[in-house]
Amino acid sequence: MAAMSPAAKRSAGKVKDPEMVAFGQHLRALRLERSLTQEALADAASLHWTYIGQIERGERNLTLKNVLRLARGLGVRPGELVDAAGSGDLSPRSSG
Repeated sequence: MAAMSPAAKRSAGKVKDPEMVAFGQHLRALRLERSLTQEALADAASLHWTYIGQIERGERNLTLKNVLRLARGLGVRPGELVDAAGSGDLSPRSSG
């Protein structure tokens, strides 16, 4: 049996928050709609690329500052990120 990494041990058995998972899924959909890699979005948002992955997997609870950074990086209103996750509507919307 292979040993688990410390990160895997911490996340083993933990149930992810459905709203954080929904936010991450919506973020990923918007990012892919714009043909951005996690690295490109991280650069545009002044965040680390591993942090983008953690958000998309529902592992991170963001601060308002980081929601604003992500919105700028994607070229959307901050509310578009939050509204979709809160309502359960995960379909990407055109920023028009």
